[in-house]
Amino acid sequence: MTQHTIPPVTPSPTIPPAPLRSRTGVTGLEPGWTVEDSVDLYNIRLWGKGFFDANSKGHVVVRPEKIPGTEIDLLEVVEGLRERGLSTPVLVHFSDLLQRRLLDMHDAFNTAIKENNYKGDYVGVFPVKVNQQRRVVEEIRQYGSPLGFGLEVGSKPELLAVLGMTSDSAERLIICNGFKEARYIEFTTLAAKLGRTIIPVIENLTELKLIVEMGEKFQIRPRIGVRVNLSTPGAGRWRHSSGAKAKFGLSYAEVLEVLEYLRARGMEDCLQLLHCHMGSQIHDIRQVNQGVNELARIYVQLVKLGAGMKYLDVGGGLGIDYDGSQTSFEFSTNYTLAEYAATVVYRAMSVCDEEGVPHPTIVTESGRAMVAQQSILIFDAIGANRPDRGAVPAQLPALKANEEELPRPLVELFDTYKSVTERRLIEQYHDACEARDEAGRLFSLGYLSLEHRALCDSIFWATCARIRDKCREVEEVPEELEDLESLLSDTYFCNLSIFQSLPDIWAIHQLFPIVPIHRLGEKPTRKATIADITCDSDGRIDRFVDDRDVKKFVELHDFAEGDRYYVGAFLVGAYQETLGDLHNLFGDTHVAHVKHDGTGQWWIDEIIEGDAVRDVLNYVHYDLNALQAQIRRECEKAVRLKQMTASESQSLVRLYESGINGYTYLEPESNIGN
Repeated sequence: MTQHTIPPVTPSPTIPPAPLRSRTGVTGLEPGWTVEDSVDLYNIRLWGKGFFDANSKGHVVVRPEKIPGTEIDLLEVVEGLRERGLSTPVLVHFSDLLQRRLLDMHDAFNTAIKENNYKGDYVGVFPVKVNQQRRVVEEIRQYGSPLGFGLEVGSKPELLAVLGMTSDSAERLIICNGFKEARYIEFTTLAAKLGRTIIPVIENLTELKLIVEMGEKFQIRPRIGVRVNLSTPGAGRWRHSSGAKAKFGLSYAEVLEVLEYLRARGMEDCLQLLHCHMGSQIHDIRQVNQGVNELARIYVQLVKLGAGMKYLDVGGGLGIDYDGSQTSFEFSTNYTLAEYAATVVYRAMSVCDEEGVPHPTIVTESGRAMVAQQSILIFDAIGANRPDRGAVPAQLPALKANEEELPRPLVELFDTYKSVTERRLIEQYHDACEARDEAGRLFSLGYLSLEHRALCDSIFWATCARIRDKCREVEEVPEELEDLESLLSDTYFCNLSIFQSLPDIWAIHQLFPIVPIHRLGEKPTRKATIADITCDSDGRIDRFVDDRDVKKFVELHDFAEGDRYYVGAFLVGAYQETLGDLHNLFGDTHVAHVKHDGTGQWWIDEIIEGDAVRDVLNYVHYDLNALQAQIRRECEKAVRLKQMTASESQSLVRLYESGINGYTYLEPESNIGN
């Protein structure tokens, strides 16, 4: 990816929004529809948590400080990027939102500590695996420094990156998780000798021996942590990542074995941190309460057995409310950040007070909660497949010379279409399905022409649309017809790769809020699923957030060929960038880091250009010089054979070379050949 640092340019002004129009006041651009209706439809304020809203122009806005009027218009950002030659898809990071989120977490725990008269401290630690992008980690280092936040690494490459980035802050806590060989342990030991506050967490007993050996070799008493497998069961989609059969961590017996091994060498004071993994995206606060209680019980027992315990690391798991319902749904949370902090602090304090043990420093590794909200993927719709697009004629076609009568299923479908009535919806739906099935059988046997088969399909879908419309008018929709909305939903083809930019949608059916970033003053008239531009049937989004439910479609606006229609996937800052793959050789998207000055003005602080075709071909070891040379030879041969003129051959060579240097995604015509 090509990186550009953009000096502060003349900021694009953000117009403070007028109050949103109410349903009973002045209407929006669509009669009877207002911006406020769209805000409710997409639940923007529920999952937005003060960071996202819509302005009076019908554009989605970002409020990094959660202050109305101090906001960034997403459509203006996209248009500003277009002026700089960068087309969608683009991932937009909001640095100030990230800073606000870190402050919110720090303030929530500080408030809980003060309210409970807790005697220990709090340290938030960011797991680099959640978002390994250099700019994001640097901002967490910068914004987290005055808050005392640290970093967590899970591999040797992450460790080396973090050691280099934190050379000016020896006091910053570095937690080292993951499997460790001798070289990894050597790095942590030498970093400790440099004066770093670094704690390798034991995942197995072999690592303990390596840590002790390296400490003896370099004459240093290391700080040591241990991860324990809790018996508290997990919950939600990642429930199997915790508990007795979790991938990482030691059993109770193995934890005691660690302490005895250290005691035998006079190093029991080196065991200073107790860590666990309660799960990812914990949606139920009761699981947090039970897990912290169990972890604290182990902690106080280790203290009484002589360990030099100082840190209680409750791991990650602090969830994001992706649908805004604030329930125990697996992609939501039935608690707030404040309640989470209060639960952790109170439960740790209660157990320690009961056992007469000093309060430890509480450590959290809540990476998802730190970075998810600061990133938005914006992409454009490029076309649509609409099942009901076929026109139904006013009357059936006349008989041809060789026809005695029109096919019976065609006549029956046409009669059903004309007679759809609220009193017979289920019966007429059955009639339409049977007629279409019969048309399919006749066509397979050669008794139905292609023209008649196509007309049967058009009439069938039009009939279903009429039945669906009638269902919208009745108080109770028959169960058999409830799925008609999904059956008749459009497919909107959009310029993105789900495998590259939203891999969790494909891999684990993650839900992200999907919202058009403009035209919210208009009523969305189409219900659609989203398909990407990869050649893979799994490259689609057909599950969408809804208040306490999952929808099979999202409401979108109709658009004509040539229109620019932008859609945003929100809360995508955790895991998506690094997990993405090169399916069909679609590479990383452009990334724009946006900042604001607190007065309603914003600017693009840094642009990292997405992968060009040359980048992804290099990733998979193609020789670009050889490819270009082969094209040139073929063009020269075509000129000799008079298949092309010399000018045409040179045009193809230039076009090929331009394509090699172009964006891997679909580009607007203005970018072609540049």
